[in-house]
Amino acid sequence: MEKRSIAVLTSGGDAQGMNPAVRAVVRAAVHKRFDIYLIYEGYKGMILGGNYIRKAGWSSVGGILHKGGTSIGSARSDAFRTEEGRRQAVFNLISRGIDALVVIGGDGSLTGANVLRQEWASHVDVLLREGKIDNALAEKYRTIFIAGLVGSIDNDMCGTDMTIGADSALFRITEAVDAIISTAASHQRTFVIKVMGRNCGYLALMAGLSCGADYVFIPEDPPKPGEWEENMCALLKAGRESGRRDNIVIVAEGARDTEGNPIGSTYIKQVLEERLGEDTRITILGHVQRGGAPSAYDRYMTTLLGCTAVEKIASSSAEDEPVLIGVQENDVITVPLMKCVNDTQEIREMIKAGDYSRAMDLSGGVFAEAYETLKVMIRTLPSGADQGQRKLRIAILHGGGPAAGMNTAALTAVRIGLEHGHTMLGVSDSFQGLINGKIREMDWMSVGGWVNIGGAELGTNRKPLSGTDYYAIARTIEEQKIDAIIMIGGWSGYQGIYNMYKRREDFSAFNIPMVCLPATINNNLPGTERSVGSDTALNNIMHVVDKIKQSAVASKRCFVVEVMGRNCGFLALISGIATGAERVYLHEEGVKLSDLQKDLEKLVDGFSKGKRLGLMIRNERANHLYTTAFMAALFEEEGGALFDVRQAILGHLQQGGDPSPHDRILAIRLSRLCIEHLIGECLAGRKSVSFIGQQKGKVDFVDMSRWTDLVDTEFQRPKSQWWMNLRPIARSMAESPHDTEY
Repeated sequence: MEKRSIAVLTSGGDAQGMNPAVRAVVRAAVHKRFDIYLIYEGYKGMILGGNYIRKAGWSSVGGILHKGGTSIGSARSDAFRTEEGRRQAVFNLISRGIDALVVIGGDGSLTGANVLRQEWASHVDVLLREGKIDNALAEKYRTIFIAGLVGSIDNDMCGTDMTIGADSALFRITEAVDAIISTAASHQRTFVIKVMGRNCGYLALMAGLSCGADYVFIPEDPPKPGEWEENMCALLKAGRESGRRDNIVIVAEGARDTEGNPIGSTYIKQVLEERLGEDTRITILGHVQRGGAPSAYDRYMTTLLGCTAVEKIASSSAEDEPVLIGVQENDVITVPLMKCVNDTQEIREMIKAGDYSRAMDLSGGVFAEAYETLKVMIRTLPSGADQGQRKLRIAILHGGGPAAGMNTAALTAVRIGLEHGHTMLGVSDSFQGLINGKIREMDWMSVGGWVNIGGAELGTNRKPLSGTDYYAIARTIEEQKIDAIIMIGGWSGYQGIYNMYKRREDFSAFNIPMVCLPATINNNLPGTERSVGSDTALNNIMHVVDKIKQSAVASKRCFVVEVMGRNCGFLALISGIATGAERVYLHEEGVKLSDLQKDLEKLVDGFSKGKRLGLMIRNERANHLYTTAFMAALFEEEGGALFDVRQAILGHLQQGGDPSPHDRILAIRLSRLCIEHLIGECLAGRKSVSFIGQQKGKVDFVDMSRWTDLVDTEFQRPKSQWWMNLRPIARSMAESPHDTEY
């Protein structure tokens, strides 16, 4: 492989996740034996040169994974807007032999990088004429390759589903709004909450969905002046009359009406106070949305982006067009950089020109779909749009262990079903509720407040079906005249629906449409890359391990942390990437005594050379003999006076807590699709049984007949697990190729 020399910089507004991205670029480059440079203070540092451009090594990026902002800084540079400034930047890069650039920033920063590349050859010619470089350098560095990673909390770039920092910013918003809701309800107040998003309403829209907001303003769908005030007041008044104690209005900072007039939080407050007499308060979240530690997603996904950028550089020539490294669902993709920038700028121009429908279309199908869902969810009563059709009775139940987001999915199912004019039935205590007839009719307000509550209000358990259970369930279905079932849960819930599907010849009552929605922290279900609840569990693990690492580094200590997952190592591997663990033990790989011996030798060698922290993450069933306690005792005994060892078994805290924004949004999206699927199947006279999931950027339903082909029944996990492909990245980020660097 030809040796490359790479520089990485962060530019524009800071975003949580920039540090993990920088760390990934540096360590991936070190593993390939490339030269790697850190450019401090963005384009300003590129022009100033000197100590602003520093050669980096493995340890240069140690300890930054969990930090917000950008450790290498970001600054505005008027000089970079000039040809002279950019020429100086070219000279500084060439003088260090840099032939590839990784830029982490927004569309302005990425556009600047492309301008630099387009002008590069002409700058080289001038530098040659001026005698600042010789012919050999001019020939060798005729151009530069650029890879762009989008750092923007607004999630406002085309070509990628998520930008670096957007998930973390949404975390900050939902935490704040969840807290505000409790005080708002206590005093029956209305809060107007202003969030970032000058040109993109992603944060406002998704926060509105995630927090159960009562009204949302976004730039992509401006209301008519004079009309929106009346509509908002009517909706909030109806909410009060239905018993709601709080009102939450979320407004993006770039919100405007159709005539281009800004819709400000102060004016909204004035309207609510004057027309409704509401006790209204304003909260402007501001830069708190940018601050703080990055979420689990903004650690592990940006790590993948950074590694992919280096891989792309390794396989590309300097003459290749610049690329953007982005995300499509759980896949990392590579797309032409300037097409993404141009499409993004086109959306902004369309909004300025008033072509809002086209702007919404270009924002992506998921965005438009989420907005349509929001319009339903903010209602105080169903519209009854489908009253003229057959009225169905749809049952909702859980199955398996509790997972954060189950309540969000159940709430969505109830309200979407009611919106279509059907009767929604809540089944208590999973399949036992079907057996015992513990079913109640759900109305619109019966699920009020469920959007952000962890656990499962309907109740759930893992008890398997057997014997006369099937007869009892069939009798309940007939007595309750149930037309369709949605099961929201994990492995045992899927298994229960599968068993009912297989017993259709014995019980005719089972010949109804049924669908399973994946909700389990283990993420061990077929047909989907992510399950509701798994993101919350990852963040729970990450927050605890961050604290554990602080304790460990202060005392020269190694921790062996045990996480859940049963026979599926998803939580262990992904949390290992997100927390910077140096070793992850998976059931899929197993653990041998020779493995433990090698790990022990690395620990002893590292701590003897100045290492201060050791972190091992172990899947709870990695090995039945080499338990967490065994590993900790082994390392403690052999480590001697060099380091202490502690174990931490995280247990059920991984299942608890309020759902993360990711899990709320996923639950809402999948639940709506499931209910609309069941309605369509019933009205068409079909009786399909299926499970829903996201795979390769698409949401689809998989027929239950494929269950046995897709799963490893012995270990209760899918035969194919996409995240197993991330093992090399986890190792490359954790294992220094240079034994002396700690």
